[in-house]
Amino acid sequence: MKLNGVAIEDTFAEAFPMTAARAIVTADSPAWAEIAGKEMSGYATSVIGCDAEAAIERVLAPGETPDGRPGVSVLLFAFSRDALEKALANRVGQCVMTCPTTACYNGLPIGEKTVNVGGRLRYFGDGWQIAKRLEGRRFWRVPVMDGEFTCEETFGTVKGVAGGNIILLGTDPAGALVAAEDAAAAMRKIEGVILPFPGGIARSGSKVGSKYKALRASTNTAYAPTLRGLVASELPDEVRCAYEIVIDGLTLEAVERATAVGLVAAARPDRGVVAVTAGNYGGKLGPFHIRLRDVAGRS
Repeated sequence: MKLNGVAIEDTFAEAFPMTAARAIVTADSPAWAEIAGKEMSGYATSVIGCDAEAAIERVLAPGETPDGRPGVSVLLFAFSRDALEKALANRVGQCVMTCPTTACYNGLPIGEKTVNVGGRLRYFGDGWQIAKRLEGRRFWRVPVMDGEFTCEETFGTVKGVAGGNIILLGTDPAGALVAAEDAAAAMRKIEGVILPFPGGIARSGSKVGSKYKALRASTNTAYAPTLRGLVASELPDEVRCAYEIVIDGLTLEAVERATAVGLVAAARPDRGVVAVTAGNYGGKLGPFHIRLRDVAGRS
């Protein structure tokens, strides 16, 4: 199958379940809201080495936030609710509460499976924190040096989908990177997904396991151009680089939609992209198999 003259490999991205939450971060200005969101989602590219995978989902207008101020929504993913609760509370406490003028609210429906965020952070108030209940939701107001930091006590969680991906194969590294940037920009427009790697793009794709027993993952040798001829390679002779875009989403449908628009944007022969493939582990890692040709047909 070809899309705009670019080969779409007959393969699938292998995704897996993770627990997800959405934090709504607001501030007096869009700039401060974005700063808090970026700080909160720093060092959160892969649970291989991070406590969570996180990124800004989208920018929010004042009319979309609980307090009527500018904001951003941040999605966070972890392997369990306990791990997610710890990561979320730590990141809000260290990166949002410390940021001038901010507040933080839950962005998902409250069901049976929740995590405690404001209830953990309230102790920073040293006994001067105040609880307020509005429309069945409980908020904590913690005194800080520019007034008060407001944080919702309980955040809802859902079972999300992580590890969706596409891999661009290019003959021109600079051109392929531009195509990857365009694909990432298109995918970010899909609500309910994030691309956790820097700029949405990973140049250090990984495989499960390593020759070193202490490592859970190591470089994806099959897609490393400099190892061609030394290991079994998945790269055509003319390919000089590969860029991976990893997708986490609140639902499988959202990840599939992001994959579809990403494939269209990535299919750029004028940028030296000759094929788009995906990473999987033969179905042994995760239960969600996102077949590239199937989703490309829906775009």
